[in-house]
Amino acid sequence: MLLWQGSPGSPDAQYGNMEVGGDGYVPCVTSPEQLAASGWTRAHEQISGRDIATALYRDRWGLWLDPHAPGGGVGVPWADLRRIAAGLDRLPAGPLALSEPQVQAPHYYALLTQQAYTTPVVRALRRAWVRPVIGEPYLAIGLDLYDTGPQAVEAVRVMMQRSIAVAPEGLAVSTVAMADEYDPVAMWMAAYARPFFDRELMAGGPQSAVPQQPGPPPGYGYPQQGRQYGYPPPGYPPPPQWPGYPPPR
Repeated sequence: MLLWQGSPGSPDAQYGNMEVGGDGYVPCVTSPEQLAASGWTRAHEQISGRDIATALYRDRWGLWLDPHAPGGGVGVPWADLRRIAAGLDRLPAGPLALSEPQVQAPHYYALLTQQAYTTPVVRALRRAWVRPVIGEPYLAIGLDLYDTGPQAVEAVRVMMQRSIAVAPEGLAVSTVAMADEYDPVAMWMAAYARPFFDRELMAGGPQSAVPQQPGPPPGYGYPQQGRQYGYPPPGYPPPPQWPGYPPPR
């Protein structure tokens, strides 16, 4: 159940909100019993988990479950809400450890570069090594495309299928759309991974001269120490009281 300031659906209504570790969260309660225990007397709304996940992650809001409970409840960062909205089996579990790939795959990269050159829809390719919290690590290929229509997507699928034939045995490869502003792997690659294929650089295009940020030191895969795209810093404390709650009796 979402907790509201004002009535749901009215123009001036807004979710209750709180900040933990510099990240925004919307508080909710998980049952009528928890609602009664919270002491909340303003408006609330019953809504499914997937619906609220879809609504919140696009504004980079997380969800905090039962913040009145002993210990402060449980926070769900917006990156995990994105996984809930898309399907837990479709996106890797975070926080993700991201770094430059150390896997030696020269034949794969050479063929992929050749295939990209003959696939006009591809602007650039980047790469990252991804280690999820759950599951095996894998190589992510970032796709920067001129077009994302059905024909373009099919051309890229064929390009990847042809190239994977020479990938090292056992190497898991996944693709990431660089245009996805909510994908933590794409966000990391945009900031730190130089393209290994860049059509405009090859053609001397004007955008090729844009400097890339300095890469992270070895073994470090995040833009700031302890920060992870879509997740709060490790060891963040639970909120003792979120703004808007009635004072404890």
